[in-house]
Amino acid sequence: MPLPIPGSQVRGSKSGKPIMALLDLLGRTWSLGVIWHLSQGPATFRQLQQRCEQISPSLLNTRLQELKILQLIETQSDGYALTDQGRSLFDIIAPLGQWSKDWAKHLPAGSES
Repeated sequence: MPLPIPGSQVRGSKSGKPIMALLDLLGRTWSLGVIWHLSQGPATFRQLQQRCEQISPSLLNTRLQELKILQLIETQSDGYALTDQGRSLFDIIAPLGQWSKDWAKHLPAGSES
């Protein structure tokens, strides 16, 4: 699957509007999870794999390469880290974490299955 680049055709949009490129990226398995876990601080490949629970090494490698190309993460001496753009994106999505906890409290018990 090609990288979701604004201005190029992406999933759900032939024009590749920037928002559609972002939604395509965030909708990919573990893209959002990698960003979320790197918000805790830099991590080596192995540390990030542990933070991401059961992600396969090949999928993690693919997501890291995509996120690096799209300038949301970078490689530092202590591992992978969010770039300024990546931190800016995380700041926008972070409130979803609290919203999801509040939402879960309002659902009937056992509805999470």
